[in-house]
Amino acid sequence: MKNPTFTNDHIYHIYNRGVEKRDVFMDEKDYFRFVHDLYEFNDEAPAANIFYKLPNFQSYEVGLRKIGRKEKKPRKCLVNILVFCLMTNHFHMLLQQKQDNGIATFMQKLGTGYTNYFNKKYERVGPLFQGKFKAALVEQESHFIHLPYYIHANPLAIIKTKEHGKRDLSQNAAQFLESYRWSSYPDYIEKKNFPSVTQREFLLQFFNGTVQYKKDMMAWVQESDAQDLQDVILD
Repeated sequence: MKNPTFTNDHIYHIYNRGVEKRDVFMDEKDYFRFVHDLYEFNDEAPAANIFYKLPNFQSYEVGLRKIGRKEKKPRKCLVNILVFCLMTNHFHMLLQQKQDNGIATFMQKLGTGYTNYFNKKYERVGPLFQGKFKAALVEQESHFIHLPYYIHANPLAIIKTKEHGKRDLSQNAAQFLESYRWSSYPDYIEKKNFPSVTQREFLLQFFNGTVQYKKDMMAWVQESDAQDLQDVILD
């Protein structure tokens, strides 16, 4: 599928997975690194080499180098990162382009930077992701309404009942999603996780605030049976 032409202020569903469906996040440090890169590379200025070449560097909202720290020069973001979710072998994002070629530039920096880090750390060569990232323009309101829920629901693929191998959506979904760190969902319900990475004001206004978003998210999950989620979650 050919990616659309990216237009400023339009919103796109961006996703990709590891080449041959391989894992692209092997441990917690890898997840932290990718989240840090989401912040660091969302800037028209080049990233400081020291922070994306060190293979063992971790990024936290508080830590060695704070995401959202005071900058000598304010960032000029290429995109608004509305939503993100990282899974073992793939990722999803909802991006709004802010500058001409913003999405293409951001994704090139992100893909190259993280692949260089990963290959150096694990002593491998070659592409890490399955070709160029995939993108779909969000044109219909019905898609726009459901995409944040869909992206934030991806971690439910991890929850399975021991007896039947199906996700236990009824009892554990809310607690699990709130505690899943590699997603923007906690920040959407005011559980501070990586708040500086995403720009949430637009969606929270659309969904009538954090309390309503959480309520509607859980309603969406409960209304979606296991087969429905199997059909929409990228494996």
